[in-house]
Amino acid sequence: MSAEATEAAHTVASRVSARIDRIFASVDEQGRAIAHWLAAHPSPSVAELDRVVGDLVIEHLQPTSLVTGAGFVVAPGLLRDAHWHLAWWLGGHTALRRLTTSDDPQSEDFRDYTALEWFRYPERTGSRHLTGPYVDYLCTDDYTITVTAPVMVAGRMAGVVGADALVDRLENALLPELRTMAGRATLVAASGRVLVSTDARVQPGSMLRIAGLGDALLPLRAAGSAAVDHLLPDGGRVVSCGATSLALVTET
Repeated sequence: MSAEATEAAHTVASRVSARIDRIFASVDEQGRAIAHWLAAHPSPSVAELDRVVGDLVIEHLQPTSLVTGAGFVVAPGLLRDAHWHLAWWLGGHTALRRLTTSDDPQSEDFRDYTALEWFRYPERTGSRHLTGPYVDYLCTDDYTITVTAPVMVAGRMAGVVGADALVDRLENALLPELRTMAGRATLVAASGRVLVSTDARVQPGSMLRIAGLGDALLPLRAAGSAAVDHLLPDGGRVVSCGATSLALVTET
């Protein structure tokens, strides 16, 4: 890969990072606010928590925003009047509403969210995490990425704060940047799952199969904020997009 192409890859990766970092920054800010409130209000009620979280996240769910869902998911046992609860709002391209879920383990509609990647990874590592792209059957029924971060109070995880972004909106925002690259350019998660590609045959949510890609992405799977700049055997390149745990893959 020429020096010009390498510089172009780093420029595009930086621009992608700037877009996604806005979602990370809003999640981090909301997490700090929720942690501060919970420290002063131990064992709150559902209504009290919903009021606080709603005030924090609703302003980010605008029709032009990449974020289409946001909120706080409690660690079981945090609330005094519900063992399970998602204080989560949906908006963006739809009318603003709070997500309705079943908190009764005996219900057919109940789902143990603590087993899902967007809850389990922050709980295990103490770090924020980008899940997806995946079909979000809980909220949007569409391809989505979810950014979550642990909310710690007195050394214990009180839950995760997070935001959803629809892949089709991310495509509209990021494809113009990727199309400035010569050859195929694909944005992937640390797992190798495709978020956006300039090749219409490469679908969001599919695995990108390129020799050497799995090894190149290993640092991102170990620590999402790792810096990656790796030359692939076929002459392509893998460049991390800041601390987003996403990577730009270019092919000649």
